Amino acid sequence: MSRAQLALRVSDLEASITFYSKLFGTEPAKRREGYANFALTEPPLKLVLIEGEAGQETRLDHLGVEVESTDQVQAATTRLQDAGLATFEENDTSCCYALQDKVWVHGPGREPWEVYVVKADAATLGKSAQPSGNGDRCCADTA
Repeated sequence: MSRAQLALRVSDLEASITFYSKLFGTEPAKRREGYANFALTEPPLKLVLIEGEAGQETRLDHLGVEVESTDQVQAATTRLQDAGLATFEENDTSCCYALQDKVWVHGPGREPWEVYVVKADAATLGKSAQPSGNGDRCCADTA
């Protein structure tokens, strides 16, 4: 089973956690410094909240599809390349408090999409070298 991922950059993480807990009727599946995620089964969604700049409006950070295995990431990579899309692969990368394998592509509006598998928990937010060139932090600011 796979599920869509929506990652939002929010200025008030605690208020956002409170709001989305009420909206979805559940608490975050993972909560760390500057980060929280909701792993919903109905609707099948991974909602990621990343702490941004104080006073800024909430905005899209990136989109994704969470899959169950590295084989599924590799199959997605092949399918995307065969479709003529430019891909960027990251394996054994620590991002969003998780060890992941992933492939990145950009939509026509430069919106970043990842197809990824979570292999293990990680102790730090981590860094990503996603193709936006903003690899200074995990889930880099893509604006």
